[in-house]
Amino acid sequence: MEEYIVKDGKKLRLGYTTGSCAAAAAKAAAYMLLTGKKKDTIDLLTPKGIALHLPVEEIHMRSHEVSCAIRKDSGDDPDATKGAHIFASVKKAAGPGIFIDGGMGVGRVTKRGLDQPVGAAAINSVPRRMIEENVLEVCRLCDYAGGLEIVISVPGGEQLARKTFNPRLGIVGGISILGTTGIVEPMSEQALVDTIRVELRQRRENGAEYILLTPGNYGADFIRDIIGLDPGTAVLTSNFIGDALEICKALGFQGALVIGHIGKLVKLAGGMWNTHSKFGDCRMEILAAHAAALGLPSEKTQELLECVMCDDALRILKEEGLYGPVLSRLAGRIDAQLHHKCGEMQAGAMVFSKEYGLLCQTGLAQTLLHQIMEE
Repeated sequence: MEEYIVKDGKKLRLGYTTGSCAAAAAKAAAYMLLTGKKKDTIDLLTPKGIALHLPVEEIHMRSHEVSCAIRKDSGDDPDATKGAHIFASVKKAAGPGIFIDGGMGVGRVTKRGLDQPVGAAAINSVPRRMIEENVLEVCRLCDYAGGLEIVISVPGGEQLARKTFNPRLGIVGGISILGTTGIVEPMSEQALVDTIRVELRQRRENGAEYILLTPGNYGADFIRDIIGLDPGTAVLTSNFIGDALEICKALGFQGALVIGHIGKLVKLAGGMWNTHSKFGDCRMEILAAHAAALGLPSEKTQELLECVMCDDALRILKEEGLYGPVLSRLAGRIDAQLHHKCGEMQAGAMVFSKEYGLLCQTGLAQTLLHQIMEE
């Protein structure tokens, strides 16, 4: 596939989803089953409107069943499923209709709140629609009015799934067949937010009223080692703390607690809800502003502004006797920003550093933590 986007000044090649692979493989297998003719390439129009011309691999033709595969190409996206063969096996059904199921290496849904019901193969609704529409197109071409049974499988899918969010989501036995546009955009921020939304929706539909959020591994370690909770209790937000809180509010959570390293959460005090450095790095400016307001001498303020790591800035605050007062002000500003962001939904934050441990927390933090532990 030779379609590109430009992101941050770099030309990046697009890829296609497991859903597109499954639909293309099913279309090719259906054609070979109904015509008896081998098909080495297949055309597929994705929901995004981009046409794909794909080589068909691993063809096995029998009189009653045909299987073939499309190799997943994620373009320049570092996708766990890149290079995987997505197989479709097609045979005639006893009655009318298109019947779609997952085979080896395709996960099964075990928890409520996902795109598919409990017990179903983890083939999401858009890929299912793509498979059905493309297979029906072949049926019309071949004047075939009967039904077809389609099984999607992914050799090695169970091992690949360990590199994905599936184990956290309660999808067992393999990968998911995914994609809303049919196209993979490298390093798609929307894809990450969508993953957060899926996990939060699942937690909510399984009865959670309060939710624990953390940006990443530092937070997960703190939750395990200091709080004493299973880190799987938390939903990982990466840099998308603001998006996660908005989703929590929309889903009707009663409260959300954010636990994170000061390098991330100090930015919340400045109203930065995406904490990625490409949107700005105001860590030292925020700390310096609060320290200066509390009387930090100008030369020390300048020294603080020149710090690279937050722990270095905290050391200066300790030396100047402003460690506690600055962190108290920081907690207050984070609290105010959370209240403005979340409205009626209760929200709190706990801020830590690797060197100094728990630094500060907002007023509702302990109450929310207790509610989360009770659930």
